[in-house]
Amino acid sequence: MQKKKTEDDVLTLSDKYEPLFQWLSAEKGDPLYSVNTVVITGGRYSQKSFGIGTFSGIATKDFNHRILYTRYTLTSAKDSIIPEFEEKLSLLNCHDEFKVTKDSIKGIYNDSKIVFKGIKTGSGNQTASLKSLKNFSIFILDEAEEMPDFTTWDKIKKSMRALDVRNLSILSLNPATEEHWIHEELFEGKGVEAGFNGIVGNVLYIHSTYRDIEREFISDDTWQEYEELRQIFETWKALSGTEKADHDPKLVKKAKYYLHTILGGWLNKAEGVVFEDWEEGEFVDNGKAIFGQDYGFSVDPTTLIKVCIEKSLKKIYLKEYLYRTKMTTTQIYDFNKEFAGETLIVADSAEPRLIEELRKKGNNVIAAEKGPGSVSGGIARMLDYTLVVDPESKNLKKELNNYVWHDKKSNTPIDDWNHLIDPIRYVVLELTEAPNNNLSRIASLI
Repeated sequence: MQKKKTEDDVLTLSDKYEPLFQWLSAEKGDPLYSVNTVVITGGRYSQKSFGIGTFSGIATKDFNHRILYTRYTLTSAKDSIIPEFEEKLSLLNCHDEFKVTKDSIKGIYNDSKIVFKGIKTGSGNQTASLKSLKNFSIFILDEAEEMPDFTTWDKIKKSMRALDVRNLSILSLNPATEEHWIHEELFEGKGVEAGFNGIVGNVLYIHSTYRDIEREFISDDTWQEYEELRQIFETWKALSGTEKADHDPKLVKKAKYYLHTILGGWLNKAEGVVFEDWEEGEFVDNGKAIFGQDYGFSVDPTTLIKVCIEKSLKKIYLKEYLYRTKMTTTQIYDFNKEFAGETLIVADSAEPRLIEELRKKGNNVIAAEKGPGSVSGGIARMLDYTLVVDPESKNLKKELNNYVWHDKKSNTPIDDWNHLIDPIRYVVLELTEAPNNNLSRIASLI
């Protein structure tokens, strides 16, 4: 356990964080010298915020770093984050060396600063431009699991171009699902197991749990609760696959809660997913399959998915064909022609001009019927069936594992992870609840 002494107090931090502080003074030849990315994971009592706040204070005070501290959604830092950082500066006995404003902390005796900014703007998934990033040296992304894509993070990371000090990007997160880009890029992509501590290439991994900090910092009742959950988890973990399937669901839920929330482990699927009853299986076409399509361009993908409803078996067979950004009208037409042929495509009605252009070119495409309650109604209809997903439909599996309820009481899902799920819903409504005046266009398929 590392104790960092000051005049007024003693900072007690898990040894797991020591490499983060050593990075500040690492010299050539030291593996830490080449590190430009730090991934910090953990669950309850993992000291992520405490460690980052303390590191930021030392980095600015003693090493003249300029830090960009961000969250994907951050509307105000004044009443929440800045007081936490001020506390760390006081513990380091250096609060008087900084000037604090509503969105920044700046050094009085050097050029250091910590600037607090949000990445997501108020409109949809659009991101702020984050201009004027010149001369920052450290980029901290807190609650990094909220960041939806690698590209946005990587763009900001590459904007750290200070010349007088080394540059660093820090991602701090409670692990989400294994489909998240952080897991794919920085764990699976680098052959790193969850819970690893150490350096791989230019990435430093830090993972800590409540068992890494001194016992005195956890109340007796919390410690007892966590240890009881640990026993449940270890019992469940030791079971065979068959035994796990037959295990008490309440105990399974507690075991998974301990793994994800307490230990900070990655999930196979997000909590509160809308569609739990789905399985992998070969696509079955009963001769009545049609396609669903959603449109995007720069950020959101254009998609195409084949849907076959087998009412007698209460199954919906699904096969993903397209999931791609920046497609022109001609490219979409050519793709539809090659893979859908003359088969009907039910498409996003929010793009009437595009649909009309595709129709004129020769695609058999119609606009989905939308109206009040169509989202909740379509989801309710889909939930009546077991979804059978073709094994190669990688993006669909990601969406199903991350499409969660925004408000389950009102049957409102999040407006994300739905670029394939939405067109499935278009088709399902078309084939099961189409208005009478539209039945003629799909009569042969009912």
